[in-house]
Amino acid sequence: MKKSLLFVTGTRADFGKLEPLAGAARDAGHRIDFWVTGMHMMERYGLTKLEVARMPGVGVHEFANQSEGDPQDRILATTMLGFSDFVARHKPDLIIIHGDRIEALACALVAATNYIRSAHIEGGEVSGTIDEMLRHCNSKLATCHFVSSDDAARRLRAMGEDPAAIEIIGSPELDFHAGPSGVTLDAVRARYEITAQDYGICTFHPVTSETDTMAAQADALFSALDASGRSFVVIAPNNDPGSDAIFARIDRLPPDRFRVLPSMRFAHFSELMKNAAAIVGNSSAGVREAPFLGVPSLDVGTRQTNRSLAPSVFAVAATDAAGIAGFLQGEWGKRYPRHAGFGTGQAAQRFVGIVGDPLFWQRGMQKRFHDV
Repeated sequence: MKKSLLFVTGTRADFGKLEPLAGAARDAGHRIDFWVTGMHMMERYGLTKLEVARMPGVGVHEFANQSEGDPQDRILATTMLGFSDFVARHKPDLIIIHGDRIEALACALVAATNYIRSAHIEGGEVSGTIDEMLRHCNSKLATCHFVSSDDAARRLRAMGEDPAAIEIIGSPELDFHAGPSGVTLDAVRARYEITAQDYGICTFHPVTSETDTMAAQADALFSALDASGRSFVVIAPNNDPGSDAIFARIDRLPPDRFRVLPSMRFAHFSELMKNAAAIVGNSSAGVREAPFLGVPSLDVGTRQTNRSLAPSVFAVAATDAAGIAGFLQGEWGKRYPRHAGFGTGQAAQRFVGIVGDPLFWQRGMQKRFHDV
């Protein structure tokens, strides 16, 4: 039952979730390929295609699907054309997509219209922005689901997905965080020139439905962080519409207290998170990895609305300067018990066990709505 598994990755974030699954499947004897596109191919965001290329024992196929500033619909169309050509030549047994990005939607459409089996990772989650709409679209197009929680599985059943095609494995990136990172904090500091001994981490991405207010939101958030007098490692935002306004505000941060990075190697980022005093922003790392590591986090704005109910996660509007200041004053440096709402760090083991079962491959390709 050794199969050809094709993983689609468009960002540094989804690669961190797919890499544990791909590594485990590779070690089990499956052929593994990555189709690398999106932000990975753009120098402004750290040219993270190099990170994918470092993974041993897998095929890597690159496709530049956009130029800076391209609208989302054009990116969708370009990605579909490129991916359609690729799968026609390579004929994978299973296409694995993740989450809610436009690249994932393009590849899910290609898989569905060509009757290629596809698996959606981390479907069934809510966030309150256009990301949620895209995520649910991907779920309806996919033939099977590997979800992170009981709540996600329940939502997919409510959407009419076949309960037999829904597998709860947990969030894959927690596999990395469950064990040693493999690097020391001193090595992380040296590689990325981080001088602050006591630091927080901030990542603030644009919200595509709020592009007209992203400049004001970014200014309010980073002004509050600056006023706190604390030091932060700032990870650059993704390339969604509105990112230019965030970059413009980041460029004005005082460099003595704000170390700005386009991206980080995943092991190094894991070690940095484990030792952070707090995590602030609207990245999924703040509502998923941070609770698992017991690090207090502040969810800013609407991008991750209702994503996590962990006791270590707090929420404010981006313009709530007093709320941000209160969090930094009261939660900085605290530690919480590990929260397992998104799994226990064994997603890859569960994933490879499922795709190694002959019954997985015997399920029909024709989907039908399953009433609850």
